[in-house]
Amino acid sequence: MKQSNIFSISKPKGYLILALWVFIIGVAGIFIFKDALPYFAFTEEALGRWWNYKWSLIGHISGGLLAIAIGPFQFWKAFRTRYLAIHRMMGKVYLIAIMIGVTSATYLAWTSGLKINANWALALQGLAFAWFVTTAMAYISIMRKRIQQHQEWMVRSYVVTFAFITFRFLNDAPMEDLIGISISGTSFLWFSWSVPLLITELILNWNKR
Repeated sequence: MKQSNIFSISKPKGYLILALWVFIIGVAGIFIFKDALPYFAFTEEALGRWWNYKWSLIGHISGGLLAIAIGPFQFWKAFRTRYLAIHRMMGKVYLIAIMIGVTSATYLAWTSGLKINANWALALQGLAFAWFVTTAMAYISIMRKRIQQHQEWMVRSYVVTFAFITFRFLNDAPMEDLIGISISGTSFLWFSWSVPLLITELILNWNKR
């Protein structure tokens, strides 16, 4: 039986996926210019309470931004097919970027995060752990030449990579005004990767037998 490709889609679905990518790239762009790049001013005013942890914060942000920028090219089938060597090289850069991001996030969790409270530290560590596991599984799958599994784990990895943008959106949104309930930043941090990952899992497994 011919192996199915999760990225082989009909034309209507193709337009839907294209629209989704345009939305994702647009949201990521807004986040990068509005929320991420100001930290690279490397001033105490720009970094605020992160000043004493500036290198870990910059490592975390840089790893995440690099992975976000690489992601669309890795999922672009025509690009992968035509530039396979570049695809593999970018995959290695993606892996390194996330490992830097994970290491930095773990350090931040148990330093600056713990100063906020233990729940925040655990939430940030949970995100870092999910980031590591999904990316490591993508790497292990491709090393074992399990292409389908590699593609699916890469989708999961990118969903978790996008979590800190999701978190920023949720944290900045006037949720209390919208739903009448005050929600903590810690809850948003857990929500930002766990719920999107659950939805991703349902989509990936919907048509499997």
